[in-house]
Amino acid sequence: MNRTRMLAFALLAVVMSVMVAYVAYRVLKNRLAPPEETTQIVVAAEKLPIGTRVTETMLRTASWPRGTPLDGSFGDPAQLLGRGVLVSMQPNEPVLESKLAPREAGAGLTTVIPEGMRAVSVLVNEVIGVAGFVLPGSHVDVIVIGSPDKGGSSDVSKVFLENVEVLAAGTNVERDANGQPMKVNVVTLLVTPDDAEKLALSTVDSRIQLALRNPLDKDQSNPAAFRRAALYGTSSSPTPAPAPSRPRAGVVKYKPKGPPGPAVVAAAAPAEAPGRTYTVEVISGTKRETSTFHVREK
Repeated sequence: MNRTRMLAFALLAVVMSVMVAYVAYRVLKNRLAPPEETTQIVVAAEKLPIGTRVTETMLRTASWPRGTPLDGSFGDPAQLLGRGVLVSMQPNEPVLESKLAPREAGAGLTTVIPEGMRAVSVLVNEVIGVAGFVLPGSHVDVIVIGSPDKGGSSDVSKVFLENVEVLAAGTNVERDANGQPMKVNVVTLLVTPDDAEKLALSTVDSRIQLALRNPLDKDQSNPAAFRRAALYGTSSSPTPAPAPSRPRAGVVKYKPKGPPGPAVVAAAAPAEAPGRTYTVEVISGTKRETSTFHVREK
């Protein structure tokens, strides 16, 4: 019995030792394996906001696995000097071709304006600018308020631009880290050439209001214009009720029997509702008689 137990313990010890040796072998193999081959790519040495002109101090090189190449990356910082930043980059983020403006395109706000688009600035205050929450990258609707006829007294509000991107708020072309509201006097919008003309015209004799949108809401509803009169009902100058119709005055001619005499003309007096009143004047020679009678309408 004791011999059987000793053989079982010995077998268990051999199995445990084999398992430990295998685990140790795997760990040592991974640690002693030669490191994967790497290459050097250019990364940002500091935060690079939109519109920044790249300088040598803003870049550095870092190791990157050679087996997983990064398309659009650079190996020499000298290739990027003087180019503008199109997409904000954080420290240690690889600098890619798609994040930079073309060569000789300059820097600043002009580098972030897509081809075929225009940047138009409008004057705002805390109310028009939605209490400062209109930040770079947000989307707004533009409402024009005024009268379609010059000098007209009936104001109309109309959403004439929808889902417009905000390029800059004041002189800032990107929002702060916490997304806090900013007090600015000018907001720059990204619009098409046609919309740029509309936006410029809306600031001449009218005033505008910005409406902040959810960035995921891309629908354009094109709401109908809203008139000031609708705030107080269907019309600000209601049509007066028609006056009750009055019966028309009639003329009665009467010619008495006997010798011919002057024509008898009856002049109708003003009618009184609900019937008609007639006045008959009879002239016979030098004698004149007047009779009045009232006829009720059925």
